[in-house]
Amino acid sequence: MIAPTSPFADRHRALETVSAWVLALLWLLPLLYALWTAFHPAAFATRFTLDAPLTLQNFVNAWQAAPFPRYFLNTFLLVTMILAAQLVLATLAAYAFARFTFRGSNVMFMLVLLQLMVMPDILIVENYQTMNLLGLRDTILSIGLPYFASAFGIFLLRQTFKTVPRELDEAATVEGASAWQILMQVYVPLARPIYIAFGLVSVSTHWNNFLWPLIVTNSVESRPLTVGLQVFSSTDQGVDWSIITAATLMTSAPLLLAFLLFQRQFVQSFMRAGIR
Repeated sequence: MIAPTSPFADRHRALETVSAWVLALLWLLPLLYALWTAFHPAAFATRFTLDAPLTLQNFVNAWQAAPFPRYFLNTFLLVTMILAAQLVLATLAAYAFARFTFRGSNVMFMLVLLQLMVMPDILIVENYQTMNLLGLRDTILSIGLPYFASAFGIFLLRQTFKTVPRELDEAATVEGASAWQILMQVYVPLARPIYIAFGLVSVSTHWNNFLWPLIVTNSVESRPLTVGLQVFSSTDQGVDWSIITAATLMTSAPLLLAFLLFQRQFVQSFMRAGIR
């Protein structure tokens, strides 16, 4: 016999559904406006009529107004470099905190957690002075170097590694595996969903980063996409929202396409990360 649902449960479910639709609309409306503006002439940017002509000229003008191939290459190199460094350093640090006992380990891990409370923007002046002293200013390396060590990645992987049974370590040790082999053949494969979840967060964060790249770079050869977009808002002819939205869509298209293609893997990775 199936127990009847309570009116309170029905109201709670209805409230959740309405809230989800409201949040979805709040996210979707700016995107729809950007699509309308980018695919229509500037005269129809605020005129929503059915007879408005479609055009791709805004994308052509945006592509010709800025060196987008260079910006895309810089951004791809930047996020790849940061993610690779973060994965290596976070994996080694998390494994040490999770499986080795040494003097001061708890204090060091507390310092890592303390870094999570520090906003990156607070360290802009110190980071700029450091990059200037190292002679790295106005390079792609100067943008990514302050983010190579990720406290969030260390914390996330450390908590995941601690859930791995000690028996696996002992069995691998009996088979003659070294600590490095245990890490790469036991811990890393078991934490694959966590790596995917962290990778998504890292790539999206540094793909959209604006303030630090703007400060530490001043040439096309090293600037990423987000900084390159400012050329469209600094023209003497005024602001052309059709070209700006077209350029913005080209900038965000890789992330949007990646989400649409791999949304199931995205959700599963974050769900597993939360469960662990």
